[in-house]
Amino acid sequence: MFKYYAIVLAAGEGKRMNAGENKQFIKVGNKPLIIHTLDVFADDSWCHSIILVVNYNEMKRMQDLINEYPVNKTVILVEGGSERQNSVLKGLSHINDPEGIVFIHDGARPFVSKDNLHQLATITNKKKAALLAVPVTDTIKQLNGNELTTLDRKTLWAAQTPQAFRVDVIHQAHDLAATENFLGTDDASLVERMGYPVEIVKGSYDNIKLTTPEDLQRAQAFLKEKNDEREKA
Repeated sequence: MFKYYAIVLAAGEGKRMNAGENKQFIKVGNKPLIIHTLDVFADDSWCHSIILVVNYNEMKRMQDLINEYPVNKTVILVEGGSERQNSVLKGLSHINDPEGIVFIHDGARPFVSKDNLHQLATITNKKKAALLAVPVTDTIKQLNGNELTTLDRKTLWAAQTPQAFRVDVIHQAHDLAATENFLGTDDASLVERMGYPVEIVKGSYDNIKLTTPEDLQRAQAFLKEKNDEREKA
């Protein structure tokens, strides 16, 4: 068993969901989206604690939500930054364990499996940097000006979260990015630019990020299917 800290990012506005509020508060089945995500880590004995990064104006509402839906793990609420990258750095500042493992996860990914979490922790313990990803199934085209190129699908992976790192490695990557005013697309990209190898752990296509109303419908159907399976068991 390899203990890890979980930074869960929930400070974004989620405008593409068109919900009129932060999508983290939308109910998926019988619980708000963010509670589903927190419960994944709360139910994992490998998880040491959860750092939940939220918008300052929503901190009280989020705390009230955690009180209403008790999470069986220590949850530290942290004010988010202006960008996702700033939010991660604020979360990292609450971990005083340089040789520990930290998972950085999207609050809008409620269906990551415990098996994948344990595989990720095991690989990160050996390699110090890893992420969940799945092979791309669509044909990907790259357009440069008027020139269209078909990329080799066998070499392409769609990155997911959690992305996992030894704490000192990801701290160094974020500090360097902040010094150089570099804004990356994800945390792994900050580590990659230091020349540090990042391992891929094959994830699941069920580990979707809820971004649009269509994603929400898919999530509701997924939960119903799981509940039906449990009732039949």
